[in-house]
Amino acid sequence: MRRVIVIGGGISGLAAAWSLRGRAEATVLEADDRIGGKLRTGTLAGVPVDEGAESLMALRPEAVDLAQAVGLGADLRDPAPGPVTLWSRGALRALPPGHVMGVPPDPSALEGTGLLSEPGLARLRQEETLPAPPLEARDVSVAEYLTGRLGREAVDRLVEPLLGGVYAGEVDRLSLRSALGPVAALAGPGGSLLAALRDRPARPARAVVRGVTGGTGRLAAAVARASGARIETGVRVTALRRAGGAWRVATASSGVLTADAVVLAVPAHAAARLLAGLAPEAAEALGGVRHADTAVVSLAFPPGTEAGLPPGNGFLVPAVEGRAVKAATYLSRKWAWPAGGPCVVRASLGRAGATLPRSDAELTALALADLRAAAGPLPAPLATRVTRWPAGLPQYDTGHATRMARARAALTDLPPLTLCGAAHQGVGIAACIASAYTATR
Repeated sequence: MRRVIVIGGGISGLAAAWSLRGRAEATVLEADDRIGGKLRTGTLAGVPVDEGAESLMALRPEAVDLAQAVGLGADLRDPAPGPVTLWSRGALRALPPGHVMGVPPDPSALEGTGLLSEPGLARLRQEETLPAPPLEARDVSVAEYLTGRLGREAVDRLVEPLLGGVYAGEVDRLSLRSALGPVAALAGPGGSLLAALRDRPARPARAVVRGVTGGTGRLAAAVARASGARIETGVRVTALRRAGGAWRVATASSGVLTADAVVLAVPAHAAARLLAGLAPEAAEALGGVRHADTAVVSLAFPPGTEAGLPPGNGFLVPAVEGRAVKAATYLSRKWAWPAGGPCVVRASLGRAGATLPRSDAELTALALADLRAAAGPLPAPLATRVTRWPAGLPQYDTGHATRMARARAALTDLPPLTLCGAAHQGVGIAACIASAYTATR
């Protein structure tokens, strides 16, 4: 049976090992002292709290299917129903349903919401009267294309906060095709984008995301167990080389390991370092991927606090508001567990191109100030935790798909060595799992 070394024990690497079961002897090497990557569940005031990803995309199958396959099907939960809410112009405002990443099919649904000014709404109404040739072949940014269709205010106030919640990115740099694929597909043939949104087939009513009771960290642990792979933590890979028809994987603590094939399931910048001597062109392409530093501030409030929170499960914040917080989630309300315990609220901070405060105390103070400004008076928290994710989110800037294709093409002359992770098919859990399946296939 072939021996495969998977470098990286996040959900991408674990899913790669799981997909290899029965076909190869897989060994997963993780530099950290724990597996799971950004699937990390800690405890705050006695409550399990996700410090990284806190839900699984349910509109595509990979994450939910894998959770069911590894025995967590009964623990999957739909979130409490609630609208997408934006904190804009000093108030929490619900985004009308039917939008695609903030792009509304019917501008009239925005009337009276305060999400757009009257000039901004008038500009959006013009969309169906504007000339709309087919989307050109060159990759364009979200802002470059959508500003011409919807107006800049709609881009900044409707589209950007949803993209910011996913990528922490800048609409002037994010690729339309890579970051807003469904919108790009509708825009491709030309014609009115809003009309295309209205004409698309209706989707079955179902939750967009699902959670795991007890936290998403349970998914990483369950996949690791079900994979049957040998998993080693605290092992940092320092070099890769090919010798004698096999891969030699040098580590800082476990010597040199041998394998027939290697899966690099690490961030793009880490893959670039390992490939610098083997495949310089691939390393250059991967090293060109920008990353955003992000942080999560989790706060536990006294039981019952959730009753005084505004409606919904949280809110997103447009970057033009100039706030520190880009998103907040009322975890206790959204997932309804555990009942009767502290009220846990989570704030996400960090955007591409911005520097986070160095002090955890300053981050916590910024988060609490924004939460109180948006959601109203909140008592002093019982406990807080700051989780930082340096270079945590790859940026799908214009040209990203070409850059990743160039990296993969540069590896074709090497014996089996493949790439997967958040930089390849999307940053969400489901997309990372899909990239792992592609790599091992």
